[in-house]
Amino acid sequence: MPFPFTLPTTSAFSFSKYFSSDSHPSLPLSASTYRGVLRDALKRHKRLPPHEQASNLGTVLLSLNNYIPYLLAIDAGLGNQPVAGEELDVVLKSTPTLEWRPTISDNSIPGRESARMRIKSLEFEIFFVFQTLGYVQTLLSRASLHPLYSSATSSPTPEQRTLAITTATKHLLSAASVHDYLSIRSEQLPTDSPCVDISKGAFRALSSLAMAEATLLAVLKDDPYPAVVAQDRNKNDKDWMIKAPEIPKVRAHLFARLCLAAAEHASNAHSLLSAGSEKSKVDSDLLNYVEDLRRTGRGKACRFFGIDAEIGGQTGTAIAWLQAGKHELKLSGAVDSGKKGLSLGRLKKEWTEKRENKRVERGAAWGSDAGRMEEGRVFEMLEKKWNKMNDTINTQVIPPIGPLMASMPSGREIHSLKPFIPPTVEVSVLESMRAPPDRADDYGSELSSEDERDDQEPVGAFPGNKGDYSSSSNYY
Repeated sequence: MPFPFTLPTTSAFSFSKYFSSDSHPSLPLSASTYRGVLRDALKRHKRLPPHEQASNLGTVLLSLNNYIPYLLAIDAGLGNQPVAGEELDVVLKSTPTLEWRPTISDNSIPGRESARMRIKSLEFEIFFVFQTLGYVQTLLSRASLHPLYSSATSSPTPEQRTLAITTATKHLLSAASVHDYLSIRSEQLPTDSPCVDISKGAFRALSSLAMAEATLLAVLKDDPYPAVVAQDRNKNDKDWMIKAPEIPKVRAHLFARLCLAAAEHASNAHSLLSAGSEKSKVDSDLLNYVEDLRRTGRGKACRFFGIDAEIGGQTGTAIAWLQAGKHELKLSGAVDSGKKGLSLGRLKKEWTEKRENKRVERGAAWGSDAGRMEEGRVFEMLEKKWNKMNDTINTQVIPPIGPLMASMPSGREIHSLKPFIPPTVEVSVLESMRAPPDRADDYGSELSSEDERDDQEPVGAFPGNKGDYSSSSNYY
């Protein structure tokens, strides 16, 4: 966690071809210039290997923050709205045509990336740009959390762990604010979106998803058990003695309610993403992740209720809460860690854990189960400890899990969603754009990556004979 979003790419576009401004003649050229920088940054990011993409996110974020003020200035000029106290006069010469590649829409052909979506509205351009900004904030939070799960180096200190989680939470709350801003803005648009990526339901769902992830991070910051489990399986850890985790009784119950609030956010996101029609389905990987996040939240809540019961001396009830948590995590059929010998379930579990560890080291698509596997490791550790205590020291009856799950309280919020304030063009920059443009706006004449592939000669063909190898020819 959080979800590994793929950043979209876009085609070349010239604002001067479709917009003009008598009050600020250089505004369309400036917008085209910064959009071209953003387009190149997204293309380079896409071509980087997974382990290098995290370090390139700052470049993409800078390109977005530089382009957004000019994009919003043109939009404000079309609506006769002032920018930084100045009146902007922007005229639409013809309907703009842009292309963006959707990344969370379900692909009809598995194994191939989705084709670019042609949009004919500046508002949809704004939606895609701000949606990309939300994705970048989420990916920055992933980059901050990566050292906590990597076993390539020694385990981070408590101070480093707290700093990483705090930074990741800040990015997730920023992503939630951006998606919420898009959700409010999309309510003013009477037409439907051309794809699910920029639909009203997707904006609300992704805002709820970011809030769910940020709420779980608030728990993770003071939850010692995941750190102990990660430190125990880290071969490069140099600490020879690990302190036993401790959680105060009051905080255990609070953490449980926070986890339930995160599960409620995830459930809301899943229902919104699943409400699309047959033509606008969401990618199954994202849907599965949101469902796993909901299960992880409820499973963590059961674990904290169990810790609360164990602190009060109710070991049997604590074990029952663990069983309820395994039911929520879909781990009820998992192999008991106390059994000896080999089995297919144990081999499958070990293979899955090794594959996830390799993903963490490569920095590609790790945490796609929303922390469900990591939570399962904590359950195994506590179940082994509490079963041993209940069998040898103070034997208690383990109650059924049904009444316990029915008695779970409602969630409790910890974060408040702050309104997103988009950047605006500075007054000095606006005044400088009153001068006529110093060069021609030729950004729309650039070939996109798809156009470049289309112009390439077929493999094995003699140069100049591309027409003889057309895909539309019949083959018998």
